Amino acid sequence: MTTTGLDDEHKRPDRRTGPTGHLVDGYLAAAAARTPEAVAVVDRGRSWTYGELDGAVNRFASALRSRGIAPGDVVTWMLPNWCEAIVVHLAAIRLGAVSNPVIPIYRHRETAFILRQAASKVLVVPQRFRNFDYPAMIDEIRPEAPALGTVVVVGGDPGRTRFEDLLAEGADTPVEVARASGDVALLLYTSGTTSAPKGALHSHDTLDHENRSIIDFFGLSAADVVFMPSPVGHIIGVLYGLQLPFMLGGPVVLLDVWEPGRALELIEEHRCTFTVAATPFLHGLVHHPSLPERDVSSLRVFACGGADVPPELVRAATTALGCTVGRGYGSTEFPTATACNATDPLARRALTDGRPIGAAEVRLAPDGELQVRGPELFLGYLDASLDAAAFTGDGWLRTGDLARIDDDGYVEIIGRQKDIIIRGGENISAKEIEDHLFEHPAVADAAVVSSPDPVLGERVCAVVVPEPGQDVTLPGIVEWLTARRMARQKLPERLLLLDELPRNPSGKIQKFHLRDLARGQDSPRPDTGWTR
Repeated sequence: MTTTGLDDEHKRPDRRTGPTGHLVDGYLAAAAARTPEAVAVVDRGRSWTYGELDGAVNRFASALRSRGIAPGDVVTWMLPNWCEAIVVHLAAIRLGAVSNPVIPIYRHRETAFILRQAASKVLVVPQRFRNFDYPAMIDEIRPEAPALGTVVVVGGDPGRTRFEDLLAEGADTPVEVARASGDVALLLYTSGTTSAPKGALHSHDTLDHENRSIIDFFGLSAADVVFMPSPVGHIIGVLYGLQLPFMLGGPVVLLDVWEPGRALELIEEHRCTFTVAATPFLHGLVHHPSLPERDVSSLRVFACGGADVPPELVRAATTALGCTVGRGYGSTEFPTATACNATDPLARRALTDGRPIGAAEVRLAPDGELQVRGPELFLGYLDASLDAAAFTGDGWLRTGDLARIDDDGYVEIIGRQKDIIIRGGENISAKEIEDHLFEHPAVADAAVVSSPDPVLGERVCAVVVPEPGQDVTLPGIVEWLTARRMARQKLPERLLLLDELPRNPSGKIQKFHLRDLARGQDSPRPDTGWTR
């Protein structure tokens, strides 16, 4: 793997703190030495102890090494929230290689792009997940990934190189390689709101600083049980599902296919206390009909981020779940810049995205763009030509988000720079309108984008998913917003009705699709169920 350009001093962010000296996989090894019989992972009805998990990591790392994988090589894996994902992730890192998680909903085009750009030496996939044949896809795109040498299949058919085969051939003793906490450990492609993914590089240090700030901010300990429904191919799942639990020495409960009823069962059964997940997960729990029947009193923190969080959802969830629900802000490049905890009043947790945590720093550029820096800030992109646009000259990350910061330091994201609709020369915040639409009783989901206009430049276009059985019309929406005393220039002038909004794996709405729809340049895709 090449990191050309990362050694240019002006591209390196100001860490403000020194290296931690900790290796990501070292926490698992230490916990296994202390309490080998303690439960580390609960997955698909089975529990893995710390001793079992650490042994599997050693064996998989040994098998990779025997197949020629060396420090700096990229090990790509696209797995659901399964214990095998933990094994592959930590084994690659223990070997000194670079772990490259890929969201399993990606298909031929995205997967081929990542394998080719990352020069992946190994790929680990399931035989089938959600009725999709992953090995068949890899067979088709393999000519586009010339560096790919080994494809490992979890639950593979005979004739494939199977995950269990590598575990059987590996040695129990840890591999010995020279490593440092500043080494690149993770290559993670953004699943952002644009159509072009970017490979972000993190080191042991950046990942360790991030998780340490979360542990301190929420007061986590070995007594906590982490629940992880967020995809482990996303930064949230990697950090808080595959790494943080082992820093605590407690268990993590994985859920591979999101179903809120099943999630409530797992929280009750395993007395889960802490989770980080995006808005759709929180919404699903709060509105599931079985919630009143479930004892979820063990849950004390639901940190919600990765997508816009309506204030009313935070208020409703705080009451329904009986725990601290708060908004937070971060990205693949800077996982958590701001958050709220139990010391923050409900109004702050509902109406803002929190305050800086740990050593994170925030500031506003003259145009209102939020910029962040701190020790968890990523090293740069695999394609180093992207770094100049990402970092300021003094080492701050340009987030592309517009924000307000109040006198107490609380940050409120008011939209993306591209989310500002310029109607007749006046700037209109899409998020402000969205927050009101979310509270409409007939609206299940909503987004606001610009619609081109030859005279005014842009007009406000509301994209709405109606609640089942509800009729949503443009005049009805306008009347409802007018009653809430919204200025006339902010009222939607066009309405698109969809069965669901296009979202990336972290839950963020992919507005570039919606803008195309509003411009008439895109058609509803049959595999998403979109309708006009």
